[in-house]
Amino acid sequence: MENYLGVKQIKACPMNRLDYNIYQGWDLPKDENGTDEGYLIEYIDEGRANHCAHENYITWRPKEIFENAYRKITGITFGLAIEAAKQGKKIARSGWNGKNMFVVYMKPLRLSAFNDQGVVDKVIERIAKWIGKDTPLNCQPYFAIYNAQKEWIPGWFATQSDMLAEDWMIIE
Repeated sequence: MENYLGVKQIKACPMNRLDYNIYQGWDLPKDENGTDEGYLIEYIDEGRANHCAHENYITWRPKEIFENAYRKITGITFGLAIEAAKQGKKIARSGWNGKNMFVVYMKPLRLSAFNDQGVVDKVIERIAKWIGKDTPLNCQPYFAIYNAQKEWIPGWFATQSDMLAEDWMIIE
């Protein structure tokens, strides 16, 4: 088997095994301990809802398994923040001074040449000036930041302190 590392955003709250079974409307199986500590988990944007009080799929995990797999979003590492950004989430440091600042991952972009007739997604004149009107655009992925001055800045680079910080957040 191959090794995998998963990163996904979830909602969770502490709940013992018995309370989870009651929540689901199930009887506790005789071979299970109802006092086992754990967490009710709701996966975000994943799976069909299996409970009327939730929009997504819910499940229960024992405390030790849950706490080994998940960290609270209010204090994640830069590596986890990058993975969240690659999944389309906005990320930011809790210690940043600027309000409403965030970083996003911009996926690769391929656009038709400027002078291709009838093509909606094509190179704009501003870019064609530099690469040529007959050249399609092949843009590699990058990070962009929306700063406190409400300016969009492509090509954002993390500082050493950004990379080593554990106060990264996923912005809703």
